[in-house]
Amino acid sequence: MKTIQAAEITKVVSELCKKACYQVTPDMRAAFEKARENETSPIGKDILGKLLQNADLAAKEVAPICQDTGMTVVFVELGQDVHIEGGYLEDAINAGVADGYVGGYLRKSVVAEPLFERKNTTNNTPAVINTRIVPGDKLKIKVAPKGFGSENKSVLKMLVPADGIE
Repeated sequence: MKTIQAAEITKVVSELCKKACYQVTPDMRAAFEKARENETSPIGKDILGKLLQNADLAAKEVAPICQDTGMTVVFVELGQDVHIEGGYLEDAINAGVADGYVGGYLRKSVVAEPLFERKNTTNNTPAVINTRIVPGDKLKIKVAPKGFGSENKSVLKMLVPADGIE
């Protein structure tokens, strides 16, 4: 049985939140570079170059790659032989998200109650936490900020064919 302190989880999640918003992963960078090499349109090549420049600037200046740092999605693989001590896993993760977003000066987009008051939580919690119990004594955590641009406004409407084009 391996014991992990909840405070250590909080610290790790805080750093992962910042890193996920400040840095492009090597595989993403390679994909941008390959796309720029293969792009035939001058405008497309220029835009891909600007994306790479933005990624470099964000990492150098320790600033978000995009202003839409969205909602934090956390993927957890918890070994069945791991014991969390000093608090609950979910609380430790949410404390890490709060610390990362507040301390990292990241945009906080989460609202406590989305239907009526829409009051911002001011720390981007709660996170969406996906947990898998796996064999072993390891704890693996991935953080993925999910931009909210596509979720700001939406409508679902049934268009009746008999209503015509108008």
